[in-house]
Amino acid sequence: MAAVSLPESAPIDAWSVRKPAVAGARGVVASQNVEASQVGAAVLEAGGNAVDAAIATALALCVAEPWMSGLGGGGFAVVHDGRTGATKVVDFGMIAPRGLNPGTYAIDAGRTAPADLFAWPAVIEDRNLQGYHSIAVPGSCAGYATLLDSFGTWSWADAIGPAVALARRGHRLTWWTTVQVAADAGWLGRYEESGRVWLPGGSVPSAADGASTYMPMGALAETLERLQKAGPADYYTGETARRLVADLQAGGSTIAAEDLAAYRARIVDPIVRERAGNTLNLVPGYTAGPTFAGSLARLPAGFGGGAPDAAAYAAYASAMIEAYKVRLETMGHAGDVGDRSCTTHISAVDGDGTMVVITTTLLSRFGSRVVLPGTGVLMNNGINWFDPRPGRPNSVAAGERPLSNMCPVLATRDGKAAFGLGASGGRRIMPAIFQIASFLGDYGMDLEAALRQPRIDVSLIDTILADDRLDGAVIDALRGVAPVQLGQSTAFPSLWAIPNAVAFGPSGPSGAAHPFGPLQAAVAA
Repeated sequence: MAAVSLPESAPIDAWSVRKPAVAGARGVVASQNVEASQVGAAVLEAGGNAVDAAIATALALCVAEPWMSGLGGGGFAVVHDGRTGATKVVDFGMIAPRGLNPGTYAIDAGRTAPADLFAWPAVIEDRNLQGYHSIAVPGSCAGYATLLDSFGTWSWADAIGPAVALARRGHRLTWWTTVQVAADAGWLGRYEESGRVWLPGGSVPSAADGASTYMPMGALAETLERLQKAGPADYYTGETARRLVADLQAGGSTIAAEDLAAYRARIVDPIVRERAGNTLNLVPGYTAGPTFAGSLARLPAGFGGGAPDAAAYAAYASAMIEAYKVRLETMGHAGDVGDRSCTTHISAVDGDGTMVVITTTLLSRFGSRVVLPGTGVLMNNGINWFDPRPGRPNSVAAGERPLSNMCPVLATRDGKAAFGLGASGGRRIMPAIFQIASFLGDYGMDLEAALRQPRIDVSLIDTILADDRLDGAVIDALRGVAPVQLGQSTAFPSLWAIPNAVAFGPSGPSGAAHPFGPLQAAVAA
């Protein structure tokens, strides 16, 4: 009998996937959920600008993709105002509560930490990963309001309207919902309201054949309706704030009314770098923006023409690894500010050339895994961004901002928006955005080609993860930089960041979404 040699591992996905870029005269919205992207496109159709559309999309994601972002999170945005030509950053990142005690997060030396976005040592009871102690002061509501007030044309009440309608209807249950809930069912089940919403009857919800089904989201619809009538300030100083603090403190969080009342989103100038005729506008502060800038400074000039070759990928790897070493060794509230992550990303552009890229997050999938019963808000686990080891640049500290991984980038050319992009994926975000920006700028790829082009990831520093679609010459060149591990581009589990992007050119607005996920979509108006 002939011997059969079995492969060591079979592919996880065995199909070919393509998502064409789209274009529309009024604009394009790209996000990680097609339903939310459709909301944004409808805003453009109704006369709103790119910022109006992006904020309506972000608020719709509270219902459509709630495990990634929502009113309990925070983030960063880069916006180019087509009316004035100004490009600014809006910082609505999370902050540790002023009453936080770093001793709460003592290292559990006898245990390995659960798999998560970072390689931190284990903390007693995983208090930095899940539960009430993992929650930081959220900034999303303030950030969305600031973007709308400063750069939008719609009222808050109008922009939040689609999210209110979606919340009344409920979350659309798909097989992707089942995957996401199943991945965190153990921790979701620890908290009564989280289990009631996401594990109805004590089981992971499962989509059935036939008509769509919808999941109630607790008190979230009531909260969104209140915010629509009372305004976003209610989240920080009104009835919504009172309910948030009552639930948080009942669960053991140190977040106080004063923490919410003191929160402000900030409008700041971007880090600006020139490359291939484009001006790259990066997010400053405790983000991956300075690491992007550091990588760019180490990248040789002269790329371009054709597709990236072995030398280009080796140069990407070397530049990013060195920049990451500086990031992890020095950056944080107690270290070097420089130019001073599961997540979601929204890119939007309109027909007048206003463009906005927003990366917004709860940090881990389902954040803290805590749904607050009085508001239906799923809260972040922003404390997980801090290094639990004392004496480090980014160690846990009261009242401080953690070092995050978000890296939205907006490129302008001759004073006008050219392209904007961002991604979800923790430490994998910056390497992805850095390469895609190079594919677009250095190599002149269109959006679809740039998002589909194989990438590498260096966020582990001592190992390069390489897309198995790369050819042997590229892999050999990468092995000259660091050990290489091959990985497949799959929907789940995802080894890569999940990007989307928009552009504005002679033909007007266009956009494209991550091709390897089921619900990511760019929708044109």
